Amino acid sequence: MEKIRRDASGVYRWVYEMSLLSNPWIFVLTAKVIFGVTAGVWLFISIITCIEDGSLSGFVTQLPLLGIIGGIMAGLLVIGYLIYAAIMGGKYIVEFTMDEKVLVHRQVESQAKKAKKIGEATVIVGALAGNPTTVGIGLTHGGRNTSTTEFCRLRKVVLRRRRGVIKLIGGGHNEAYADGEDFDFLVDFIRSHAPEGVVWKGK
Repeated sequence: MEKIRRDASGVYRWVYEMSLLSNPWIFVLTAKVIFGVTAGVWLFISIITCIEDGSLSGFVTQLPLLGIIGGIMAGLLVIGYLIYAAIMGGKYIVEFTMDEKVLVHRQVESQAKKAKKIGEATVIVGALAGNPTTVGIGLTHGGRNTSTTEFCRLRKVVLRRRRGVIKLIGGGHNEAYADGEDFDFLVDFIRSHAPEGVVWKGK
């Protein structure tokens, strides 16, 4: 990991390597996506069932389906995450740039290419298996590798010091990573450039 440094043009730059095994942050985010997609599929099926039955009983009759799909996806999540971590060398590596107006979070190019291929493969496997949940996961993870936050649009900042994570919400969702003194510097910098009324949570 690199310390936050300022170049000749006044732009702050640093590279952060997050362990995919000792730091559960990425695993938790992945789990939220997977179970969110699973819940969405269950909700869709339940609504169709309710329309066909002309009552709200579909939400009850489809509950076992939610449990079955959820259990299967939980198992696939663990296996898939371990495979993903192995392919990525056990690390999620991000390049950050920041100036007075904006912070940019960009996965390093070599990892971004691997992530895209994993996403494409997931979509194909899901389509062949007739599994819309798997297709949705592949589409979610196979595309975006850059996130940008304009400080003037910030509405909420969530601090997770133990994980080295700063969540930035406003004009989209983004995350910045840093440890120790760099974490403190980053928090102070964001605070001094964020508009009044931004909600701060965590520590």
